[in-house]
Amino acid sequence: MNNEQIIAQTAEHIRLKLEGEGSGHDWWHVYRVWKNAIHIGKQEKADLFVVELAALLHDIADWKFHNGNEDIGPQLAREWLEALSVEESIIAHVCRIIRAISFKGAGVKNTMDSTEGLIVQDADRLDAMGAIGIARTFAYGGSKHREMYNPTVNPQLHASFEQYKNSEGTTINHFYEKLLLLKDLMNTPTARKIAEGRHKYMQEFLQQFFLEWEGKE
Repeated sequence: MNNEQIIAQTAEHIRLKLEGEGSGHDWWHVYRVWKNAIHIGKQEKADLFVVELAALLHDIADWKFHNGNEDIGPQLAREWLEALSVEESIIAHVCRIIRAISFKGAGVKNTMDSTEGLIVQDADRLDAMGAIGIARTFAYGGSKHREMYNPTVNPQLHASFEQYKNSEGTTINHFYEKLLLLKDLMNTPTARKIAEGRHKYMQEFLQQFFLEWEGKE
């Protein structure tokens, strides 16, 4: 099986697994991350086979839906890639990317250790910004029965992954706890450029949101 066939089979596998999911972590999220990762990867002259596989498999089993378990995603990705007879060095690389990709709190160090991983991470974070990022944030908050906003609950800049994954703040607070931080956490020049416009759009949204909240607009 050649690389193109492996990518095509992996895309179909993930589409069938995640299609129709309602929290914003669905097939179309993966699709956008995949396409963004290819675009960034070409600019950065990365190994596109690794980039595409990691982008497609990065949410095969997100820890947010598996009681904070960081092992299940890499494990399922490994099982899938082994079944396709992908070479071990590539499997290990993709699994490292999946394990390190997530934002885990404002004070938690990024442990991504390869150019390909930094690219996929950027692509994933870009999809948490701008108009799509806003829509996904409210979809996720609703799926977790979170309050949209509560002025008595302050945002927190989490110092550890444990704090972050156990946080039960509001959806609006999530902008301050993660989304507005992403612009300065981009790894590549290509992603930094895209992030600028998306960041500005989120700021404008929040400005309008608070005006409407107080009946001023």
